[in-house]
Amino acid sequence: MSEGRKLRAGLIGLGAMGRNHARILSGLDGVELVGIVDPAGDATGTLHAPVVPELGELLALGIDYAVVACPTALHEQIGLELAGNGVCALIEKPLAQSVEAATRLVEAFESRGLVAGVGHIERYNPALQNLRTRLEAGELGEVYQVVTRRQGPFPHRIADVGVVMDLATHDIDLTSWVTGQEYTSVSARTVSRSGRLHEDMVAVVGQLVDGTMVNHLVNWLSPLKERSTVITGDKGCFVADTLTADLTFYANGAIDTEWEALRAFRGVAEGDMVRYAIPKREPLLVEHERFRDAVEGKESDIVTLRQGLRTVQVAAGLLESASVGATVDVGPTRIDSVDRTVAR
Repeated sequence: MSEGRKLRAGLIGLGAMGRNHARILSGLDGVELVGIVDPAGDATGTLHAPVVPELGELLALGIDYAVVACPTALHEQIGLELAGNGVCALIEKPLAQSVEAATRLVEAFESRGLVAGVGHIERYNPALQNLRTRLEAGELGEVYQVVTRRQGPFPHRIADVGVVMDLATHDIDLTSWVTGQEYTSVSARTVSRSGRLHEDMVAVVGQLVDGTMVNHLVNWLSPLKERSTVITGDKGCFVADTLTADLTFYANGAIDTEWEALRAFRGVAEGDMVRYAIPKREPLLVEHERFRDAVEGKESDIVTLRQGLRTVQVAAGLLESASVGATVDVGPTRIDSVDRTVAR
């Protein structure tokens, strides 16, 4: 990009998430939102960029990159067309609804040398970013377990995928990213209680390469909205609330408990509790800033398509496990062989 020229960005999809992307893009430094694609148009009339019904009309406006916020089932079709026209893309999570589709997207953008990323927004949550830094510094010592809970009311806007691809992909990605470890196996059980085609609740037990135990509870059947990540290690545990971006540390105590009745039901002694004061910038804004920088050729930490593919692979393993009622190997060796089969 020439010095002083703004990047020309487009947006595809004006659903709930798409409107948030439009808000950020409209005020993002160094970026001009030049057009939006949505067949339904802009019912509110509040957008400051033209809304066109088809992708071809957006491409005709001349764009450097596009944000893909349409239904997951359309990600492959839209992404391949963008890649074919030399346009970089930030694709909302999950990357695609199948391993095969995600693999084709990776190959399309990589073969053309285009910058492309996946919108796994939890990586930019202040609590999780701070937590990752502390884990890397060894503040928890050896990590024993990662437990996530992500539940809330049914999102009527989601119709093409179930809770595994829509919500559990958040937890799969953040767990690998925060710990720096790959999944090796998963065991999952799913139920569908809302009368929809896809599952709306999943319970997961998994294992990471270093032996860390993983548990995920995900549903959109609960009136309680909860987003928590608890990581336990030999020095205590961290609790991240990603709704409020709060991070709390519960230390193992170094002081013996003299009260016998209390000692009887407590294992590791309870120590200090610290809730950290951390800067809290909006995760979606940070995600856009990082992607803008990557498109400009600057060093930037984005979620790559290959990382997005890996998350889809693990999510597919959850669905397979629930279907066959057995633990499924999702280790890199098995995944690599699947990728080569798909590539043929």
